[in-house]
Amino acid sequence: MIMSRIEAPRDDATGTLVDRLLAGLPSEAVLTDPDVTVSYANDMASFCEAGTPAVVVLPRTVEEVQHVMRTATALRVPVVPQGARTGLSGAANASDGCIVLSLVKMDRILEISPVDRIAVVEPGVVNATLSRAVGEHGLYYPPDPSSWEMCTIGGNIGTASGGLCCVKYGVTAEYVLGLDVVLADGRLMSTGRRTAKGVAGYDLTRLLVGSEGSLGIVVRAVLALKPQPPRQLVLAAEFGSARSACDAVCRIMEGGHVPSLLELMDRTTVKAVNALAHMGLPETTEALLLAAFDTHDPAADLAAVGALCEAAGATQVVPAEDTAESELLLQARRLSLTALEAVKGTTMIDDVCVPRSRLGDMLDGIERVAEKYALTIGVCAHAGDGNTHPTVCFDATDPDESRRARESFDEIMALGLELGGTITGEHGVGVLKKEWLAREIGPVGLEMQRAVKAAFDPLGILNPGKVF
Repeated sequence: MIMSRIEAPRDDATGTLVDRLLAGLPSEAVLTDPDVTVSYANDMASFCEAGTPAVVVLPRTVEEVQHVMRTATALRVPVVPQGARTGLSGAANASDGCIVLSLVKMDRILEISPVDRIAVVEPGVVNATLSRAVGEHGLYYPPDPSSWEMCTIGGNIGTASGGLCCVKYGVTAEYVLGLDVVLADGRLMSTGRRTAKGVAGYDLTRLLVGSEGSLGIVVRAVLALKPQPPRQLVLAAEFGSARSACDAVCRIMEGGHVPSLLELMDRTTVKAVNALAHMGLPETTEALLLAAFDTHDPAADLAAVGALCEAAGATQVVPAEDTAESELLLQARRLSLTALEAVKGTTMIDDVCVPRSRLGDMLDGIERVAEKYALTIGVCAHAGDGNTHPTVCFDATDPDESRRARESFDEIMALGLELGGTITGEHGVGVLKKEWLAREIGPVGLEMQRAVKAAFDPLGILNPGKVF
């Protein structure tokens, strides 16, 4: 239920803010009922503080977003942009007294051009919706986060999302050609291009991708598309140790193979998926490696990769016979995080990316951390990228277990940096990893990033308290 301005409890400051917002927004786009606005307070991350928003707005047009930002600037009110709130770093968490700017109602696909191989979309378009729409034109939008049925393109751009197919096709940043962005003061800026090439000026488009709503509000995106590839076939390989599975990954990549997907699930993850979905995955395995090819002869590619897996010590290699069996295996991988959450009720999902050559060291180190803190930590990984998702399972009602979960999370991030990696491969910094960003980029890097922030947002009203 949306309460009216008269019914909604508010003080003088909130009343002024709501009145100013309603001067340029329809009443149904302005939510003030605390029972409603509290549901917009946070994303899916654990251990991330969230404040109480003063108001939630759901604009449908660029002009309405501009009005929100002009109002926020005039009243010096912080603004927290949001998509579907499927993020895992607290980047979409509200701050006290803020305007939550939810962009989910801006959900139109404005153009699909098979000749130019681009799509022009609003930020609230769901990833899977776009993928299906371009597929009708024989085109393909590769970025596919595990939450692709829910997450929005605007959120993908804000956090520079990855996905299962990044090993071959790359991450979101490589598909964003141009953006329309509403700046903190309400001005509209266009960046980038619609053309296949373009190097005019600084690459502000790439700067904005992954900025987590701290530099501007994305209201339109020009996205690159690819021709739709053949349906992929998947191979599953069982290993007696995570180290041997990582050795197989190194052999595959060193051999020049280009799989469309190369994913790893450790024994904890496999057992969790079986418990949740009864999929019959082999629980005797210490690590399950999934490799896929979407080439014109995937069976031959899978045979070559299967041989490399066996040379690395695979105990069993099973290629899928058809696309239906392949999709079943991929569904198991997509269920990994949900299944791990069911183990204890709460998870902290890490996102540490290391060089592929250090992937085995990373998994061995995570196992030591799990033993040290007496915790269940499952690992699923975009192994072809070296991007691991160690997932700490814990009981949030147990203070000691919660403490150990947080300490183990930090130790895993430290391990990633020691191995030459990065604290986040695709989930972003948000609230969760601010301190670790400073450690990774150093004081000079932090100073320059803050200078960029000040140039775009001199009043500091865009998603304050995030990133650094």
